[in-house]
This record gives sequence, C-alpha cells and structure tokens, in this order.
Amino acid sequence: MAPSLYKVERAGGPIPKFSDYHVWKCLMIIGKEGPVGRKSLAARLGIGEGSVRTILNHLAEEALIDVGRSGASLTKKGRDVLQNVLIEVEEIEDLGITISRHNCAVRVPNSAHRITYGCEQRDVAIKTGAKGATTLYAHEGRIYFPGDTKPVFPDVEAGLRRHFKIKDGDVIIIGTAESSEKAEEGAVTAALDLIGEMRERKNLSDIFSSSSETEELVSLAMAIHELLGRLPLCARSKDRLGVRIENGKVIDSSYTGPVLEEVLKKGVAIRMKPPSGPYSGIPVVAVPIEIDNRVIAVIGVVDITKGAIFELIERMRKV
Repeated sequence: MAPSLYKVERAGGPIPKFSDYHVWKCLMIIGKEGPVGRKSLAARLGIGEGSVRTILNHLAEEALIDVGRSGASLTKKGRDVLQNVLIEVEEIEDLGITISRHNCAVRVPNSAHRITYGCEQRDVAIKTGAKGATTLYAHEGRIYFPGDTKPVFPDVEAGLRRHFKIKDGDVIIIGTAESSEKAEEGAVTAALDLIGEMRERKNLSDIFSSSSETEELVSLAMAIHELLGRLPLCARSKDRLGVRIENGKVIDSSYTGPVLEEVLKKGVAIRMKPPSGPYSGIPVVAVPIEIDNRVIAVIGVVDITKGAIFELIERMRKV
C-alpha cells in the first residue's frame, strides 16, 4: 500500500495549522530545490516553523525525505511518491469562466472518470479560502464542462492549451481567488481530493516502474504468456534489460531485442519481423506500457501462429 502522503495522523492535541496542500507543496519544493531548510520552507509555505517541523517529521517517518544539516531532500521513495501524484500547476490569465482576480489551473492526468458535476471541486476549493473552482475535462480532442454536450469556446480551449499539453481523459481544475496563493491552494486541494490523495494508487506503478528489476516483470509477463497460449514472449523495463519466456519458462533474464528497443524509442506499438536476434524473420508485435503518459516498459509477443495472433489482436481492437 502506498504511504499516506497528505493525511497526517492527528491523534489528540491542538489542530495543526496546515493542510494537505501544504504537505504537497512542501514535498514539491524539496523535490525541485532540495536540500531546503525549515525556515525557508516556512516562508515559502506561509505557515509557522512548528507546522513545518511537524510536516517534515511525518515525511521523514514515511521515509520520503532525509533531513540533514543543509536541510531536507527527497529519498528515492519520496521521488517515486511525488511522481505518482502527477499534477501540473500553472497560474493562468482570466479566460472569462471564473469569478475572481487571480486564477490557477491544475492538470490532473487520466481522471475524467472521477468527475461527476464539478461542484465537488468548487466546494473543496471554497473551504480553503478560494472564491471557487471551475472543472473541465478533455474528450475526443475537445474540452468540456461536466454534463455539457458542447465543448467550451475555442478561445477558452486555446488559452488552456497554451499552458498544458492536454490529452483525452485529463481534468483541468481552475481555482479562483483574491490572491494567487489562495487560487493555487484551492485548485491543488481540489485536485488532491479528486485523485483521493494516494488512497487508490496501488496500480501498475506499484508492480514495476521504468527501472524495475527483471524479477519484477516476470509475474506480469508470465501471466500474459499463459493467456496467449504460451506464445514466446519478451518484456523489459525502460532502463533495464528484461526477460524472454518460452513454454512457461524464463530462458533469458537479461534480454532485449530490436523490436523492443524500437517501441521504447518511439513509444508506439510496432509489428515487424526483427532483422536479428533469436526471432529473426518471425513476426513480432510489441506494445509500450504507459503510466501517467510515460512509457515505462514494453512487452512483445512472437507470432509463431502464422498470423493468427495478429488477426485475434485486430478483432479485439475493433470490439
């Protein structure tokens, strides 16, 4: 289970004068600028040194940071957790769809399925001191308000795309307030609430990442191998050599091949006959594995069925 990044346990005593947003921003600042001292963090976060000390103690207990004489810096675990909470934050101009002077937009990847009416994000933002929040999502190349069948005006969409590389399934939350700080706090807090902090992040990224060791790939690769009737299969993570599997057994635990390399390079599925290697001249289909729009691994299947496997894949894609 991924560590609870934003919900600090509060067992008795006075209520801390910081929020989930401050914990997130503290980790972001340390990740970008670390090592960072407590006084500097307090000034940047706009909270007292006592609150910062509590935040740092919590992050250290979760092994997300190391605290030394020069300040706090992220651990590998901290970098991984920060990568999991992948949101982009930008101060934006008035696009005519908000109600206050300052506006801050947050892009939340692959979260459109979590949206209902958008009023939930507005209410969360208001509780932080913002004037409100506007929620939008991307679908089939356009941007919509929740529940609306017509896309937003072209100038609104163009304004958002100037700040973000928006993909289908992304959510944009625009916090609005009388200060840029409160606009950011409202938007970020609503985004964190939308993705549920870290509560359901146990997904493919908890199985392996771009630097996964070979053994971490075996269980997934073996499952696919069995599902495909034990067709020869190969897999590797982006930064490490992988496995080659035949007849239910790993026959090479430090493998790569030309098709796998091409998929990692281009980030798209490829079907070709490799010019070299153990499967030279035999059709191979290889597909990238992506998390949060990043290619972290590749899996390839060797077609020894004289084209039947590719016909099956094509039929499945059309369903």
